[in-house]
Amino acid sequence: MTSPATPTAAPTATSPAPDAAATEARLLALGEDAVRMTAELIRIDTTNRGGGDCRERPAAEYAAERLAEAGWEPRVLESAPGRANVVVRIPGSDPALPALLAHGHLDVVPADPAEWSVDPFSGEIRDGVLWGRGAVDMKSMDAMLLAVARGWARDGRRPRRDVVLAFTADEEDSAEAGSAWLAAHHADLFEGCTEGVSESGGYTVHLADGTRVYPVAAGERGTAWLDLVARGTAGHGSKPNPANAVTRLSAAMARIGEHRWPVRITPTVRAALLALAEVTGTPLDPAALDDPGFDADAFLDRLDPAAAKLVAATVRNSANPTMLAAGYKTNVIPGSATGRVDGRTLPGLAAEFEATLDALTGPDVDWSYQHREIALQAPVDGPTFAAMERALLAHDPGAHVVPFCMTGGTDAKQFSRLGITGYGFSPLRLPPGFDYQGLFHGVDERVPVDAVHFGARVLDEFVTSVGGGV
Repeated sequence: MTSPATPTAAPTATSPAPDAAATEARLLALGEDAVRMTAELIRIDTTNRGGGDCRERPAAEYAAERLAEAGWEPRVLESAPGRANVVVRIPGSDPALPALLAHGHLDVVPADPAEWSVDPFSGEIRDGVLWGRGAVDMKSMDAMLLAVARGWARDGRRPRRDVVLAFTADEEDSAEAGSAWLAAHHADLFEGCTEGVSESGGYTVHLADGTRVYPVAAGERGTAWLDLVARGTAGHGSKPNPANAVTRLSAAMARIGEHRWPVRITPTVRAALLALAEVTGTPLDPAALDDPGFDADAFLDRLDPAAAKLVAATVRNSANPTMLAAGYKTNVIPGSATGRVDGRTLPGLAAEFEATLDALTGPDVDWSYQHREIALQAPVDGPTFAAMERALLAHDPGAHVVPFCMTGGTDAKQFSRLGITGYGFSPLRLPPGFDYQGLFHGVDERVPVDAVHFGARVLDEFVTSVGGGV
């Protein structure tokens, strides 16, 4: 993988300032490219139904073609038939700096056209809004990264650091065909990468007083998807049965669903609480966060509701029953019953999670991991986070940037195995009332065209200029 044949060095500190009109024209072209490619990616149906039922290759080939048009040399890497990933390394102007990974997934969750206002794979633009499955999760980010890379080649610019772009398969299921496979079998492609940026951070949150907040993800809860099996004695449905597997499983699932997990303040959540307290003017003594009796729920009740929503789900572990299966006939008590639970763990609290599950399930129900991934934390006081903050504020000077921990997980978990510290940073400036989080995996997923223009500008500023080290 090499750069275009005739790269142009990045402007030096002594170069004359570019003409403002020319800069605006460049940024407008960047945004238009990102919007067009978002729509075209949405039109490529990459629905991931789980269990290997997905085909990302057409989207991977599309991404590779757009990169190749700009003179870059991407690699399309197929982990299984149709399950394709794209990786390209773009050399930076300072080889002494560590490399940066910027990644996005190409697959999307299913969408039922009968529930949507538009064809979910139309990429339709209506009243300044781009509609379709993947508009926020996360083909707009894919398109913005492609637009930035194409812009560098078009304008003869370079990032400071080597930048590795990765477009992955299978994030919406297990990542086994995507980032997990890349990390296990193609680690050399990510050599030198120390930080990575991807989805679910850098979007606008509007507070009640008009304050604009941009949360940047500096952590993720761990994934703990569980299989539960209750054993009992099979028998006739008309007779008493104290060893009823369905009853045993139901009781265990109810205990899990009703359990109130204790508050545990991790470093990322601590930083988020302090930042939100400052932004909103809500009193919070930092020493209180070290008190085991800190009433997080009472503090969140005092915060602006939109601010509280950013951290409410990440002050504790969680476990939610999601699936049940048992029996085959109404008058037959089955000998076993099964269920599934979506568990999420905070960094350093997996052992507490497991001990609690042992207690909640009891002696008659066994549990095991169906799928498990680690929790992540990233520094919020280093140059990389500061560079994201600068890039956002350069394009929205009156806003505030705060760290937060994501409730779920991303491909950053897989790339962390290569020593890459991950952040959620897919910037979008959104209007008041726009339910960004509610559109993830939701009906009528969409993104304002202006938000994509903003995101492309912010990403270009950050990825081009960011220095080295967390």
